[in-house]
Amino acid sequence: MSQFVKAVLFDLDGTLIDTAADFVRIIGKMSRQNDWQAPPETEIREQVSAGASAMVQLMLRHNDQIEVSEEALQEFRQQFLDDYEAEICVDSCVFAELEDVLTALEEKGVPWGIVTNKPRYLAEKLLDKMQLDGRCSALVCPDDVSRSKPDPEPMYAALEKLGIPRGAAESVIYVGDHIRDIEAGNAAGMPTILAAYGYIPPEDQKNLKKWGADYITDTPEQLNKLLLSSGKFDYL
Repeated sequence: MSQFVKAVLFDLDGTLIDTAADFVRIIGKMSRQNDWQAPPETEIREQVSAGASAMVQLMLRHNDQIEVSEEALQEFRQQFLDDYEAEICVDSCVFAELEDVLTALEEKGVPWGIVTNKPRYLAEKLLDKMQLDGRCSALVCPDDVSRSKPDPEPMYAALEKLGIPRGAAESVIYVGDHIRDIEAGNAAGMPTILAAYGYIPPEDQKNLKKWGADYITDTPEQLNKLLLSSGKFDYL
């Protein structure tokens, strides 16, 4: 029996949009400016979902700069954010198979949105650069709530933006690539899909089934097939 779906929500980095290449480029730029060696691309990708501080700390650890002051760490973090804002969408792109999903949802009249831990000023700029801002029906960022994921508050905020009551949360799918995404979606009563192709460190890969997602997809192609397959979800 298919499940009735009124809307689909996505995490941003590593779930809907592949942003890692821009972060790799910026970390490389900062490393060159300090005459350091840039961390391997794979290691940077694994830290994207953990945020700017985690990527900066990776760069520092990779160059034995583990004793920097908190003030210096914050200066590096701000430089990272400033560089990212200035060149936010050079290499980022929607995962190709998910562009097909967005188009299919729009053709069915089903709204889609984003619930992310990315700051709003960066999320809005990225969506604008990618011409997704006019297509996204709901954007919820940490700036919009008092408690971020894994708390369910951002999920409830997205429901409100979509005009869907909390009691109908089971009709809204949430897709994410981090344990906090799955925990937030589950806590809000939403069906959850783990995007296991996302920015997940190797040490977490063996525990993915324990995260409690209703579905696990290993590639964007699998997510495409799951969301658009007949008999699994009903968007009428």
